[in-house]
Amino acid sequence: MTHSTSLIRRSDGTADNPQARSLGIAALLVLVLLASMGLSLGLGSFPTPFGKVLHTLVTPQGSDITFIVWELRLPRIVLAVLVGAALAVAGTILQGIVRNPLASPDVIGITSGAAMAAVTFLALFGTGLSIHWLPAAALSGALLSAILVFFLAWKRGIAPSRMVLVGIGLSAAMGAVTTLLIVISDDAAAMVAYVWLTGSLYAAQWQDVLGMLPWLLIAVPMCLTQARHMDAMALGDHVAQGLGVNLLRSRLLLIACSVALAGAAVAFAGGLSFVGLIAPHIAARLVGRGFARLVPAAALVGALIVLYADLLGRVAFLPKDLPAGIFVSGVGAPFFVYLLHRTRYHRH
Repeated sequence: MTHSTSLIRRSDGTADNPQARSLGIAALLVLVLLASMGLSLGLGSFPTPFGKVLHTLVTPQGSDITFIVWELRLPRIVLAVLVGAALAVAGTILQGIVRNPLASPDVIGITSGAAMAAVTFLALFGTGLSIHWLPAAALSGALLSAILVFFLAWKRGIAPSRMVLVGIGLSAAMGAVTTLLIVISDDAAAMVAYVWLTGSLYAAQWQDVLGMLPWLLIAVPMCLTQARHMDAMALGDHVAQGLGVNLLRSRLLLIACSVALAGAAVAFAGGLSFVGLIAPHIAARLVGRGFARLVPAAALVGALIVLYADLLGRVAFLPKDLPAGIFVSGVGAPFFVYLLHRTRYHRH
């Protein structure tokens, strides 16, 4: 049986080109994302007609809503898109490496490490030191957590199953430390920590967007260079080695990309759970499992998930502004239970 042809014959006899289909779906997702961003720009505590929003985007000078559009809503919307895309790609990488549909950035302790570092920062310095240092602290915690996982999981190489077990154990330990730090912190620091841990894009600024963007521009193209290796690894380690894949080097590079993307996302938006779990599965249903097709589709799906979660947080319970993580978890937790049940069913 050959897999070299780019055309797949459907049951009705017509030909299907997976690459063309995935490009069409990606284009459709881009259009949906742009329309959703436009919708989000017009909604909020001060609803604005789309025509006026568009005019303000093109010619901000002289508009009475320039501050609302350009300084309050647009950076928050763009950051939501970037964070959702980063978490989705990070989850896609981990699910491919571990070969487990339940894998997500939380599995190797990235979120827990970032959370512990951020809460430690708040417990030590409160809100007295500039809050702009919080993303740097969170990102440092995510990177240090990943290094610790690699060190503890290393035994003549890194086996995905061993890395997952170590990550789960470290996540539990870091979660306990985080809870302890919140309990002993003062009320102001504890309140900031709670909101951050839930996952919120409140008060996002352009400097947050500029801080998040380079991680995507570097890590996503880098992981796409490993697309053929990832597809080979999906067939099993022995098959991948037979095809000339250096498993250790490829895994380290891909895991580094996943850590960078998830760590940066958590650093700028807090503990948004389940995006890295949900988005790859939805994207796989749309474009299939080929890694080069799956990454862009997952990024767009993840961007839409976080964008709409933040939109609901802004407009559903006015005048309150709820964290986006509440709505993502509300969808993600049942989805996780469904995946767990389906995985168990297929094994039996």
